[in-house]
Amino acid sequence: MTTYLIRCFFRANGFILCFLLISCAVKAQQKLNVAVAGLTHDHVYLIMNSYQKAEVNIIGIAENNPELVKRFKDRYKIPDSIFYNNLTDLLKKEKPDVVLAYNAISEHLAVVEAAAPLGISVMVEKPLAITVKQAERMAELAAQYKVHILTNYETTWYSSNQELYKDVKEANTIGALRKIIVHDGHQGPKEIGVSAEFLSWLTDPNQNGGGALVDFGCYGANLMTWLMDGKAPISVSAITHQIKKDVYPNVDDDATILLEYPSATGIIEASWNWPFSIKDMEVFGANGYMQAVNDKTLRLKNNGKDEYKIYQAKTSKPIYSNHLSYLSAVLKGEINPVNDLSSLSNNLIVVKILAAAKKSAQTGKKVILK
Repeated sequence: MTTYLIRCFFRANGFILCFLLISCAVKAQQKLNVAVAGLTHDHVYLIMNSYQKAEVNIIGIAENNPELVKRFKDRYKIPDSIFYNNLTDLLKKEKPDVVLAYNAISEHLAVVEAAAPLGISVMVEKPLAITVKQAERMAELAAQYKVHILTNYETTWYSSNQELYKDVKEANTIGALRKIIVHDGHQGPKEIGVSAEFLSWLTDPNQNGGGALVDFGCYGANLMTWLMDGKAPISVSAITHQIKKDVYPNVDDDATILLEYPSATGIIEASWNWPFSIKDMEVFGANGYMQAVNDKTLRLKNNGKDEYKIYQAKTSKPIYSNHLSYLSAVLKGEINPVNDLSSLSNNLIVVKILAAAKKSAQTGKKVILK
């Protein structure tokens, strides 16, 4: 009887062990195989930290700066075989699920030109491109080769923004939208200590497309386009300043952008001159007000109420909790990114808004979007 029980125990536990091994194998297969294009954007540390936690497989890194290569190789214990001088050579050897671009905004088009003809999708760090012409060329390549071109923003994964959107757009908590105000920025890239490689192109108008107007104006343009159902504004007006001309002589460091919609107004306040880091959004409706104070906190005030309600946002669905989960779902066809914050359609409009804002700031005139 005892021998029989022992046999049953091992059979049962053997089955459990086998099941666990299969589950682990499936989980490992579900991790994205990514190629990294460039290491000069400091947001690259996010994907590197995910790599260190075994949340993603990095199968290739394209970077031609030997100092950067050594820095990342030493810090993250990455083998030499992973590194390539350029993306074209990398993609001749490897077939990633997606290419993640962490280089200058001006180099995003080249990443898409290398990846799209091979049927490989791309996610770039915000914004999509520095000119409308570049953005439209990226869209042409996406359509021609049937790949996804997505844009990553930190604020996309804020549970506060996701919940605000549902309350405003689906539950109609505050009525029809009337005014949206978005504040984004910090004390300045040099002041907060970004890497020398990042600072070099971030303050170069030919590589970044502008200063604070581009770096932080894109967040507000992205969120407003989302809240306005993917529609472009009628017009764009902007004022820029060089408050710290000795620090940032070639680009603006403060921008205020006004977006005109048929029945609403959007105000984007982007700056490298805030007294602290800020990323928040205020939304006024016909019957109330909501604010995403930070990544987790919301503030609500309805018409007729004396007090604000301050509360924590619910946890977002796993797909919208981070860019890797979202990417995986898009690539598997589990969700359609159309009109999402990361979508190509949204970010084409973002680039048009930024281009119009730069023109308005230069000319002092309102720019009508066609």
